[in-house]
Amino acid sequence: MNKLKTVSQAEQYDLAIIGAGPAGMMAAIRASECGANVILLEKNQMPGIKLLMTGKERCNITNAEGDVLKFTAHFGKKGKFLLSALHRFGMKETIEFFHKNKLKTVRERGGRIFPESDKAKDVRELFLRLIKQHNISRIVNCKIKKICHTQNNIEKIVLDKVEIKARNYIISTGGLSYPQTGSTGEGYKWAKQMGHTIIKPEPALTPIIVKEKWVKGLEGLSLKNVRISLYQNMKKQDDRFGEALFTGSGMSGPIILDMSKTIGKLLAKGQAELFIDFKAALDFNILDKRILRDLEKYSNRSIKNILSGLIPKKLISVFLELAKIDPEKKGHSVTKDERKKLRLLLKQFPVTIKSLLGFSKAIITTGGVTLKEVNPKTMGSRIINNLYFAGEILDLDGPTGGYNLQVCWSTGYLAGENAAKN
Repeated sequence: MNKLKTVSQAEQYDLAIIGAGPAGMMAAIRASECGANVILLEKNQMPGIKLLMTGKERCNITNAEGDVLKFTAHFGKKGKFLLSALHRFGMKETIEFFHKNKLKTVRERGGRIFPESDKAKDVRELFLRLIKQHNISRIVNCKIKKICHTQNNIEKIVLDKVEIKARNYIISTGGLSYPQTGSTGEGYKWAKQMGHTIIKPEPALTPIIVKEKWVKGLEGLSLKNVRISLYQNMKKQDDRFGEALFTGSGMSGPIILDMSKTIGKLLAKGQAELFIDFKAALDFNILDKRILRDLEKYSNRSIKNILSGLIPKKLISVFLELAKIDPEKKGHSVTKDERKKLRLLLKQFPVTIKSLLGFSKAIITTGGVTLKEVNPKTMGSRIINNLYFAGEILDLDGPTGGYNLQVCWSTGYLAGENAAKN
C-alpha cells in the first residue's frame, strides 16, 4: 500500500480518531465523506490487525436474520442503546456498503454474512483502500503519552514527536480481548481520566478450561446439534442448542462462546457444570428403545463397536470408562443398569468447568465505558463535549454470529458522522 499523507506538528484536524480497528476505520471514512479532515492514530504497524482474526479469519461481517429489534434483543437490556445507530446504519446498510465497494457477500446459516472470498483480509483491504481514497492521514506505530483536557474538552493528544489537535476526537481502541493485536485497555484508562465510569472489563465469547483429564483425548472433536445446559447449585442457568468443540484443555464453539459471559459470572460465586445432551431430538424413553434395539441387533458385537452408531468414536472410551463397562463386553451381556448409565450419559454428559480461558482467546470484552455516559443518538460523551466513542470500548457485547462487528460498523458510522458535523 502506498504511503498516506504524513503529519506535521503544525497541522490541525477536524477529527482525530484513536484506534484504527473496524469501528475507527468506519468512523474515519464516514467523517471524511462528510467533509472532515481526519487523522487516524494506530499503535500497530497497520490498521485493522484484529479484523484479520474475526470469524476464524473469514470475517463474519454482520448478521442479517431478523429486523433491528430482533438484533438488539441479543444484547439484552443494553440493546436499546443501539437503536439509533442501527436505524442510521444497520445490517442492510452494512451489506450495501460492502457491495458498493466491490466486496461480494454470501449468507450462511443463521443469517451470518461473510465475504464471498471467505477471506477476512479482503475486508481489511477494502478499508485500507477507502482510507487512501479519502486521503485520510494516519500515524501508525504511535504511542500516546497523554490526552490533555480541561474539565469539558480535549485540547490535544501528545505523542512521542508530535502533538495532535482537533476539533473533535473519537476513542475506538477496543477492549482487552486478543491483547496480542494491541487491545491492552488503554482506552479505558483515558476515558476514566476524563471522568467516565468503566464497567469492569471481563473476557466474553471465550473458550473454557475443564477439570476432567479425559478432555485431552477429545481434542478437535466437533459436536453438532447438541444441547448444552449450564448449572450451578443444581439450578439451570443457561441452555443452548447448536455446535460445540472439544479442545485440548476444555471446550469451545458457538454454544460455549455464547455461554462464557454467564459462566464467568457463575464461577465468581462457585463451581459450575455443563451437561451435554448428545441426542437432543430424542427423549429418554425413545433413546432407551434405540439403545436396546442396537444391543439386540448386534448382540454378539462388543459394546465399543455398538456405540459407534450412537456417538463419535473418540467419545466411546470416555463413555465406557464413566459407565464402568468393559469395552469388550458383548451386547447381549449389557445389563439394564448399564444401559441406563449409557442413556444418562447420552442425555446428561457431565463436564466440570475450571475456568475461562481468558482475554488471550476471548473474541470480545464485556464491560467498558458505561452507556449511561454516552449519547446513543450521536455516540458523543455526556462528560467531554468534543469526545465520541465507538466499538468494543463501550459496555456492549453480543453473541457470536456477526453481532459484535455490526456494533463496530454502526457506532463507528454514527460517531464519525456526528463528530464531522458538530
